[in-house]
Amino acid sequence: MSLLRTLFLFLIVGAVPAQGQEPILNFENRFLPKVARHGMVAGPERLAAEIGVDILRQGGNAVDAAVATGFALAVTYPRAGNIGGGGFMLIHLAEENRQTLVDYREVAPASAHRDLFLKEDGEVDRGREFFSHQSAGVPGSVAGLIHALETYGTMPLKKVIQPAIELADKGFPVTFALDSEIASRESRLRKDPEALRIFFREDGSRHPVGEVFRQPELAWTLKQIRKRGRDGFYRGEVAERIVANMEANDGLISREDLAGYQVVEREPVRGSYRGYDIVATPPPSSGGTHIIQMLNILEGFDPQQWGHNSAAYLHHLTEAMKLAYADRSRYLGDPDYTEVPVDALIDKAYAARLREFIKPEQATPSAAIQPGIALGYESSDTTHYTVADRYGNVVSNTYTLNFSFGSHIAVPGTGMLLNNEMADFAAKPGVPNAFRLIESEANRIEGGKRPLSSMTPTMVFRDGKPWLATGSPGGSIIITAVLQTIINAMEFEMNIASAAAAPRVHHQWMPDQLRIERGISPDTRRLLEAMGHEVIDTKRTLGRTQSIMLDDGLLYGATDGRRPGGWVAGY
Repeated sequence: MSLLRTLFLFLIVGAVPAQGQEPILNFENRFLPKVARHGMVAGPERLAAEIGVDILRQGGNAVDAAVATGFALAVTYPRAGNIGGGGFMLIHLAEENRQTLVDYREVAPASAHRDLFLKEDGEVDRGREFFSHQSAGVPGSVAGLIHALETYGTMPLKKVIQPAIELADKGFPVTFALDSEIASRESRLRKDPEALRIFFREDGSRHPVGEVFRQPELAWTLKQIRKRGRDGFYRGEVAERIVANMEANDGLISREDLAGYQVVEREPVRGSYRGYDIVATPPPSSGGTHIIQMLNILEGFDPQQWGHNSAAYLHHLTEAMKLAYADRSRYLGDPDYTEVPVDALIDKAYAARLREFIKPEQATPSAAIQPGIALGYESSDTTHYTVADRYGNVVSNTYTLNFSFGSHIAVPGTGMLLNNEMADFAAKPGVPNAFRLIESEANRIEGGKRPLSSMTPTMVFRDGKPWLATGSPGGSIIITAVLQTIINAMEFEMNIASAAAAPRVHHQWMPDQLRIERGISPDTRRLLEAMGHEVIDTKRTLGRTQSIMLDDGLLYGATDGRRPGGWVAGY
């Protein structure tokens, strides 16, 4: 195959065939917005998105499709789709005209303690925190998906999980995206014998693009869930295999931890911006609180007069980010364990006081910004997909293993990767975590506690009806990626594809650096530097949103083209 033809196939198809194989052509540009009338799924992987839409075609609602998509992604998108992790599902129920948040975040095992990852000298042992059995929290994905289905879905579990079982049993062709994801974590995956066996050929080589990839152990685990529901994972043989693996490797998760895991339904956090209503994820996610906080700050300015991604706009946006992330460092945590002053943080009067600290043409050093500077009192890789159905229901779901492929450790006989969500706690309060975020005592390690998250499934309502639903992976970047996507749509009236594709920036207070994507004008960069911002070209993309806009009876979907493999399916 010529180099020119290979490049063409990469750009158009997103996959380069293995030597001697014919390419599977797909001439539809997956990065263009797609339109549907009855139902839609926007997600990070094609097969799972199509499974979700097939459930919608069969009469299922958005929750049925979201659960089917979630289980399918555990098979086709192993870097972040999972049954061994956890997340948040934001649901809009059209008939009741209400929203709810299903919190199925992982929890710390009962035996976890504050100094779990500290060495004798008091420093953090990053290897143990990130890549050991002790880094795994008690998984919530299976319980969360089943809870959502049984409470708000219309189809039986055995129907929505069956497509995932068939994918794991029969296999599917390796895509360019899957191959590149495994290649990017190859050295770490090879260190665990079971992960090596699952993701590589018997001779140790990677499966080439186009070769069928089967996961019989994962199919077995999914069949246990199909047969026994929640108990098929949290009790019985699957649980025994998880516990045996923990006991053999100094892990913490016990039978009692698994059997006792609880899903929590929470009231979403709510705000407004120029007539739009924002409904987003509450603590233990920090995302919704700080998106609303930053919108409140920006609402007092006129971004349109500056122009999209102009130096003036990006300066004020960055300063709002700094102020919000400073507050995140002190106040956010699991609301079941610590008091989180959400109402104060999202109060528009508080935003007005914060606004006074923003200088129009000069960056404020992060060292000069303290958490709660105007309160007046003291008080992480992921995946996202969005679903809308013909009945008006909408689901925005984000779930994760934390890092890409989690801890890179697989539980023998289950096909399941362990998460490393314990790394989202403050292993040593005041010391930056894996995403360079500084966190406080509010997020210290405690048994049974949910770690602080940045996952931010978000919905925007116009005239009382759902108008936009979105979310993103990216650890600390999630919040600012979602913020800029919804601002692009609300403030700058972009269509959903343009809103998702526009270049982004990110600042998280500490370190005091403004990260920018390609596409920001060099002149704009120079102006920002002249204002005192330390501007850094990001080596990674800033998030990857999966979005659906609902307008005039049509569904407009867009998958963020920053990473390969995304797909919008609709009918």
